[in-house]
Amino acid sequence: MKKERLTVLIPVDFSDYSLKACELGFNYAHSTGADVALLHVYYNTFIPSIFPYLNNEIDKKLEEESIHVVYRQVKEAMSKLCGVLDNKIGQGELPAVKYGHEFREGLPEEEILKYVKEIQPIMIVMGTRGTQQKTAELIGSITAEIIEQTNTPLLTIPEHIGFSDPGKIRRLAFATSFRPEDMTAFERLTKILKNYIKDIEIQLFNISTSRNEWNEIRLTGFSEYLKKHYPALNITFSVTPDGDLLEAIDKFVAVNKIDVIAFSTRRRSAIMRIFNPSIAHRMIFHGNTPLLVIPI
Repeated sequence: MKKERLTVLIPVDFSDYSLKACELGFNYAHSTGADVALLHVYYNTFIPSIFPYLNNEIDKKLEEESIHVVYRQVKEAMSKLCGVLDNKIGQGELPAVKYGHEFREGLPEEEILKYVKEIQPIMIVMGTRGTQQKTAELIGSITAEIIEQTNTPLLTIPEHIGFSDPGKIRRLAFATSFRPEDMTAFERLTKILKNYIKDIEIQLFNISTSRNEWNEIRLTGFSEYLKKHYPALNITFSVTPDGDLLEAIDKFVAVNKIDVIAFSTRRRSAIMRIFNPSIAHRMIFHGNTPLLVIPI
């Protein structure tokens, strides 16, 4: 039986941060022997006439013309993006991985999740705007919705990331809340980054706003457990200080020069996502550090 090819999925909207996601996604795909699938989801903004006396055939014709115009525009934009990628491949700036592209009409989060189920990628790589951008929350909300509903690892790439190759990751922070599932997430992390993990310093930190002896004791125990089971890895830990959690993480990232933050996440009900957003969700809206989200 022929072995199916692995795939890295990169949703794109033809922005600069989408290109950043492509660069890192292509490099990750190359290291894992995977192909790349580019996906663009567009939305038809045509609004039917509110006047009942107008001919429905006119509305239908206008809608068809609207769809045709939008589709032509996204095809041209995708062609331009592929031209940029091909040029980078030709100049040796990107590896020559096999890639293709797909268009879908509808809501981005819904169509991305449908496509994930169809192709079952090993990784989703999504670009995100920096915190200074006015539309950051729109982009972040789409990414957060994907995170909350997919079982596929997802890597968010901020616009101003300082590297485009996972091989450049030197310090990775792994967040723990001391759940047994965190050990499963860590094991999955080592598989996701298996080609890089031995060269990365992994710093454990607690997702908590309370600095007390229990946090340090638990982190010590978790660290010792991981060192025993993964002796080849460079593992350290830090206890986050009291106060606002996001501010504590910001300081932790700056002081320790963290390249990527890894989180585990579990699927939750829609009502829980609205009233109790996860730390990964909050970090998407807040930070400029790449997030590696690991579903468990």
